[in-house]
Amino acid sequence: MAGISRFEKGVLALTAGFVLFTGGWFLAGQGAPEPYTVTVEAVREEPAAPDPALEETGEDGRPDSLLPDEVINVNTADVYDLDRLPGIGPAKAEAILAYREEHGPFQSVDQLLEVSGIGEVTLENLRPYVTAGS
Repeated sequence: MAGISRFEKGVLALTAGFVLFTGGWFLAGQGAPEPYTVTVEAVREEPAAPDPALEETGEDGRPDSLLPDEVINVNTADVYDLDRLPGIGPAKAEAILAYREEHGPFQSVDQLLEVSGIGEVTLENLRPYVTAGS
């Protein structure tokens, strides 16, 4: 190394340092875990169930079926309201009105058993939806 100047020795030292530094950096990156990968998947949601309160209505704007938590008073209901009850069609609705006109207001929901065409099973299905209050 007798023929190398002091400047050339400095450049050679800096070059060697740079090579060692970059080599270390490269080798350190080889042992590092893989970077996180994030994948995104589009999820299509099913359309929400229609709100029962917004169901189709009849020609007069009244609902065709019971609304959530609706209770019908059998002493004040008309044929239309009685017909909306589960298991009650137009004929049974007319029979309930006829019984009410003949015997007066219902004293209890159990008195519906006296109406022609209403049995124990029908009455049990109606209990959550009817009241006999005045």
